[in-house]
Amino acid sequence: MNIVIKLSSTKIKMSNQSDQGASADFIERRRAALERFINRTANHPILRVDPDFRDFLESELELPKATNTSALSGAGVIRLFNKVGETVNKITYKMDESDSWFEEKVQQVENLDAQLKNMLTRVEALVYQRRELSQCTASFGKSVAMLSNCDEHNSLSRALSQLAEVEEKVEHVYAEQCIADFGILCELLKDYVALVGAIKDVFHERVKVYQNWQHAQVVLNKKREAKAKFEIMGRTDKINQANDEVVEWESKVERGQEEFENISRMIKKELERFELVRIQEFKVTLINYIESLMQNQQQLIQIWESFLPEAKAIA
Repeated sequence: MNIVIKLSSTKIKMSNQSDQGASADFIERRRAALERFINRTANHPILRVDPDFRDFLESELELPKATNTSALSGAGVIRLFNKVGETVNKITYKMDESDSWFEEKVQQVENLDAQLKNMLTRVEALVYQRRELSQCTASFGKSVAMLSNCDEHNSLSRALSQLAEVEEKVEHVYAEQCIADFGILCELLKDYVALVGAIKDVFHERVKVYQNWQHAQVVLNKKREAKAKFEIMGRTDKINQANDEVVEWESKVERGQEEFENISRMIKKELERFELVRIQEFKVTLINYIESLMQNQQQLIQIWESFLPEAKAIA
């Protein structure tokens, strides 16, 4: 069962028209991104029943404000050092992978991450070029309109005037396509670059769990050696304590192994679901994008076909 949640646009007041337009676009993008996030969460079989998520959707009270968001706050500095430490750990620690599935998936995710980022860069360039084309078309239309006003040839002046109107319509079509490039394609790629980044972080969490398990195993071996040493030396005063420590670390090793197996199993399950959702979402998005391209191209054909008789009428 798919759940679809729609969010209404936010009303804002700005000081001038340009600021209002820019801020309205920004808020609309944030609204659309939040809507996509909520729908992805609502369609997840586990997250959809999470009490915090339900409270977020159903609560009529004002949401609590974020704390410790200052760049120089104590918590922010701690998070920064933790992030740096984890980054160094990612680079320096190599896990001896025994599961071929994970070995293959890690490489696939790395390749997917690189290709998504590359495609996002190209689409952002496309959006920029399409916006430039729209602006240049508008400038060209204004130049043609000025030329039509000073041309003494009636039929040519009329055709140029019509051409200026055509260029204005074409400029609007290009602007709409630019919005589609960004809103449909670019935003989806941004979402998936972030999602793939989260998957890479999850892989690293699995490595950390494995490290903790192996560390517990190393400590357990040392505790067993110490216990055996005390038994050989006849240190009865130390044997009971050593035995308790061995039991404690045996329990930690068992928990570490269980956590590692659980996170490995959960990652496999979630990645299988992620692939199904990703394929379906890309399919729907590409269809919508192609339909928008076709619709805009048809508009351009109609615009130019309506102008063609006027151009042929120039005598």
